[in-house]
Amino acid sequence: MEPTFFETYVVPPLWMLGQSVLMLVILLLTVAYILYADRKIFAAVQMRRGPNVVGPWGLLQSFADLLKFVIKEPIIPASANKGVFLLAPLVAGVLALSAWAVIPVADGWSVADPNLGLLFVFAISSLEVYGIIMGGWASNSKYPFLASLRSAAQMVSYEVSIGFVIITVLLCVGSLNLTDVVNAQKDGLGTHLGIGVNSFLDWHWLALFPMFVVFFISAIAETNRPPFDLPEAESELVAGHMTEYSSTPFLLFFLGEFVAITLMCALTTILFLGGWLPPVDIAPFNWVPGIIWFVLKGMFVFFCMAMVRSIVPRYRYDQLMRLGWKVFLPISLAMVFITALVLKVMGWA
Repeated sequence: MEPTFFETYVVPPLWMLGQSVLMLVILLLTVAYILYADRKIFAAVQMRRGPNVVGPWGLLQSFADLLKFVIKEPIIPASANKGVFLLAPLVAGVLALSAWAVIPVADGWSVADPNLGLLFVFAISSLEVYGIIMGGWASNSKYPFLASLRSAAQMVSYEVSIGFVIITVLLCVGSLNLTDVVNAQKDGLGTHLGIGVNSFLDWHWLALFPMFVVFFISAIAETNRPPFDLPEAESELVAGHMTEYSSTPFLLFFLGEFVAITLMCALTTILFLGGWLPPVDIAPFNWVPGIIWFVLKGMFVFFCMAMVRSIVPRYRYDQLMRLGWKVFLPISLAMVFITALVLKVMGWA
């Protein structure tokens, strides 16, 4: 029986729209509690209580902050380019959210699963710098403009290292499909060394450990997280490229930044920590649904980022750029060569 027009052209877009809305709702709730966790971890390191008033244990604090931002009056500087000024936070927020369309949180659980998923995420994360540059330029103020230039230089510098990390993973997997990247980690270094059961030793964090470290640190720098938050260092720059922003436009910038952080946690999980795979493929570990393992690994990566924020002092800008160009770039180039050589010599390609 031939499929009807409705089944061919109406149902698939509606199904994808429903998936997208569900993903956005879950992602926004996740960001709310990621922000809460970030503040709680920072407070615990400093032996403070952190948010603890709004709701039980302060769990509704993020929603109170959202309400505060939404009802405040947006102020646009008289000399600003109003169109670009308002478009910039929208660009930053939409691009950060759109990258999640290809992230598989379990086997078959993604809005889209293209063959070039990894390249799509890299391209979208590279475009996010435009929102920052637009915001800094449209403010027509020297400090936001200088901060946006610093942020652009920082993001471009560390995207180079992230690109080489992706190349090493591509060499090991042979595919840019994110589901294939996870499935390839069922059979990795641990299996080649003679360990019978599929385990966390097969994941790429062990075989590509230097690149795992480079990717983790580059992800922190890419998202302007402390100790690499030079473009928006609150103690001396007020808010960097967001200095002239308030109310909902500021909220969109803030949302885009934290969605990018969750994206980097998810990418670290997929590329190096086995995605939704259990630590050991035996009972009772493989009884747990893959989505649970994915969330737990992502939370662990974010906890590490939050601890780095809490205990590592801020870099100077020259130290930040030197780390990206003189340390990470040579290491990344060397690892691409070494990975290709080992795969060829050992016949694992």
